[in-house]
Amino acid sequence: MPAAATPNNSRTAPTRRSSWAEAAAVADAQAETEAQAETGSEPGAPASATVQARVQEPTPSPVPAAAPARPAAQPVAQPAAPPATTRRGAVPAEPSTPPSNTTRQAAKLAAADAPVSDFITSPGSFVREQKPRPKGGFRGALFALTGGAINLGPGPRQREEDELGRRISRQLQGSYNTAVLSLKGGIGKTSTTVGVGLTLAEFRGDAPCAIDANPDSGDLVERALGEGIYQQSSPRTITDLLKNIDSVDSLTALARYMHHAGRLHLIAGEQDPEVSDSLTAEEYLRIRKLISGYYSVALTDCGTGVTHNAMSGILQSADNLVIAAGYAVSGAKRARSTLQWLASHGYEDLARNAIVVITDKDEVSSRVDKDAIEEHLAGICRQLIAVPHDRGVADGDLVTLDVLKPETRRAYKEIAAAIVDGYV
Repeated sequence: MPAAATPNNSRTAPTRRSSWAEAAAVADAQAETEAQAETGSEPGAPASATVQARVQEPTPSPVPAAAPARPAAQPVAQPAAPPATTRRGAVPAEPSTPPSNTTRQAAKLAAADAPVSDFITSPGSFVREQKPRPKGGFRGALFALTGGAINLGPGPRQREEDELGRRISRQLQGSYNTAVLSLKGGIGKTSTTVGVGLTLAEFRGDAPCAIDANPDSGDLVERALGEGIYQQSSPRTITDLLKNIDSVDSLTALARYMHHAGRLHLIAGEQDPEVSDSLTAEEYLRIRKLISGYYSVALTDCGTGVTHNAMSGILQSADNLVIAAGYAVSGAKRARSTLQWLASHGYEDLARNAIVVITDKDEVSSRVDKDAIEEHLAGICRQLIAVPHDRGVADGDLVTLDVLKPETRRAYKEIAAAIVDGYV
């Protein structure tokens, strides 16, 4: 009879493994070896029930060394072993041929190399994904009525709105500038700058900046704050900033020359008619360079036309353009003329990627053929967006998102998303 194996009471020092699966396989193998040593089993024999994780194999009876070999044609029948139960309680089918030690070791190595979900590397696989909460409409009402038990998810309209918000809020590497200009006054240029600036401030994680570079006593800050509030505040303007620009070395120092409409930061234009037209291209570029160190998105409200003193500096530093036009065929013709002028004066890329915004300030949209306007501008700009008639824009007073129609707010979101699209 073979001598009984001497129990080995010394535990092998653990070895650091590269994965959880490999460590588990080695631990199972070590436990099986210790169990065999305690019971005096031969190497390769089945483990006890406490460590049995694999198929129970029949163990042949030991044969005395002096006994003659049996004929191969008459194998000795061995009693069938009861099926082993895995740790999960399943009873696997008994293999026809008992696997060898080499086969077991290969299986362990294969299990160790197999990818295993890990909470640290892939936590999402352990958490059930939840549908976004619907807002408004039947879906939102059903969600509220059932306390969230029935969640149909957002509808198509809400998904479009969420996609616009995602496009607006994208992270940017660097600082970008969009110039808003027009050939004619009173057609929504400044209101578009304010509405889009407030929309950017609503969705972006970083505050945007709007610069009033209109030489004709621009009213950008009055439209964003309200004329009464602006007059009560210290009337700091772009001229004041230029006089002290060399001393501005931080955002805190710059804030003394800024006005704030919520998270939209603004630089007011010069109101004195004697000096309002004195802003040069070089001076604007100094302002733009300063702003680029603190803001990733800047909007510049230009004056009427494209030939005033600062315009060459504005176009030189612009990453894209918004061209404001009236909601009429004549407005589309002016926008086309502006694009043609830009293309013929070295700004072909800005013209091709421009966003044309037609604003219905006089409630004429029902009498205008929008298809004719789009056909007139087809192929010469990147996108055409229409802003519907809204008294919150047409009155020429304070522009706030809360009082605007949903259609107007949607148009400003589309413009803001198109602007950020041009940055990335």
